This record gives sequence, C-alpha cells and structure tokens, in this order.
Amino acid sequence: MRTVTTGLEFPEGPIALAGGDVLVVEIRRGTLTRVAPDGTTRVVAELGGGPNGAAIGPDGAVYVANNGGFTWHDRDGVTAPGHQPDDYRGGSIQRVVLDGPDAGAVTELYTACDGRPLRGPNDIVFDADGGFWFTDIGKSRERDRDTGALYHARPDGSSITEVVHPLTQPNGVGLSPDGSRLYVAETVTGRVWAWDVTGPGRLARAAEPVGPRGAALLHGLGGYQLLDSLAVDGEGNVCVATLMTGAISVIAPDGTLLRQVPVPEHDPYVTNICFAGADSRTAWVTSSGRGILYALEWDGPGLDLAFTA
Repeated sequence: MRTVTTGLEFPEGPIALAGGDVLVVEIRRGTLTRVAPDGTTRVVAELGGGPNGAAIGPDGAVYVANNGGFTWHDRDGVTAPGHQPDDYRGGSIQRVVLDGPDAGAVTELYTACDGRPLRGPNDIVFDADGGFWFTDIGKSRERDRDTGALYHARPDGSSITEVVHPLTQPNGVGLSPDGSRLYVAETVTGRVWAWDVTGPGRLARAAEPVGPRGAALLHGLGGYQLLDSLAVDGEGNVCVATLMTGAISVIAPDGTLLRQVPVPEHDPYVTNICFAGADSRTAWVTSSGRGILYALEWDGPGLDLAFTA
C-alpha cells in the first residue's frame, strides 16, 4: 500500500471517481471531502453529525448515511469513536450535489421509517434499479444500545422500508456483481450474512437459514475480530474491513476466508475499502484511527458499481 494522504479526521465511505479523485467522509469533522491523486484535499460539503457511508446515486449526487455523531477518544496516535454524544441530533440519509452551480448543497432525505427515528445509519449501496440499501447500526450509551436494522429506500425521498430487524450492529452492506445477493457485516458478532435478492427491497429466505430474516451465514471470523464496512470486488469476493486486526478480510462467495490484507502501520480502526471500475485493479483503504487514505493494486479486477461519477 502507498499513502495517498494523511491528517484526515476519521475517514470512511471512500468513493473512487472517474477522474482519479477519491471522495471520503470525515466522520469526526462532519464533512464530505475530495482527495486528489497528489494527496491534496478540499471539503465538498459540511454535513454535521457523523457522515459515515457514501455512494453515488443515479442522478450523480452523493448519498450519505449520517450516524448522528459520536463521542471521541484519542490514545497513542489513534482516534476511536465512542458513545452517543450529548449533541446527538439523530440519524439521517443526506443527498449532496457533487458538481455544477449547486455543488455542496445538502438535502436531508430521511430521518425516520414508519414513525421510528433512524438512529445510526452506517453504510449504503445502490442497486441497478436505482434504489439503495443501507444499514442502521444504532447508537450506544453508557448502559444500553439500540438494535440495528437494514433498510431499502428510493433516492427521491418517496419511499423507505425496514427490511430486516433486528440485527446486531449491522455495518457494511454490499451487493454481488450481478446484484442477486446482498451481504451485511455485523460489527460485534464478526459475522457476514447473505440473502438472495428477489427484487427491489425484497430478500428471500435461505434454504437452510440460520440468521435474521432467513439469512445464510457467509462467514464468521474467530477471535476478537470486529467488522466494519465492506465492498465486493470484480470476482465477487466480499472484502470487509476488520477492526482490531487492522486489515481487510477477503471472503470468497462460498464463504472461504481467502486472506487478510493488513495496513502498513497497524490501526485497529481500518474501516473501509473501495475499488475503481472493472478495468482497474486499484483499491483504496481507509485507516480511520490514524487518519490515512491508502491505495494499492488489488490482485483481481475492481467492480463497476450501479452508478458512478
């Protein structure tokens, strides 16, 4: 891996842009930030709260899962998120105009579903139909924490549906290359669940379900390995950021753990990975605790997402 830039304030949600730039959110700073290939950065939008996952929608805008914010802790050069902060404002899905005269304009699309407030939206992925899946990890407090859920919504603000509840701190979410399978990583259980997708916002029960809403278990990591966000590469491998270990765990579609790819300077808060398109092998990894964005050449092709910019 090579260091692209440093000094970011808990970067997450990387998006590879066609021109070579990479978008990241800075959760602690509350911004959407653009990183050029030479490592220079500029703020695209001030989002507040805790911008977490991000994805390009069918209209070319950036859709952000905002978790509402954290308390923060710093120790030995590593930043770590904590409980729900005193200034917590609730979770939301935001839309950010990326280009043009209104660039940087922010719209709040969703703050609740069926009258229940969103607590901590975390990761987001668009399907080919133009809708998006997102996880809500919830918030933790001194003596209790929320249950999590998986949602499907439309980018025009017209529809949001709770598809799976409860989940235990659902974090990363992604789709197989053909869109027929959905993956969700749970943080504290170290498990990646899988469902077959039968239509926009619809999931089928597995033949031998063991998990929530009839999910099949793709893989469960052993030891004290927690999971964060994920991306799927061009070969269909689920590449999930693995906390504490400080690596990207690469899981084959059949559930085999193929390898773990650590960052150069150990960071227990390696949080995400993204790929360029199918004609590229470049990947980017967020080392959030140390505020670093890395780039590396992957050993397989990237993936063309449903929508790009």
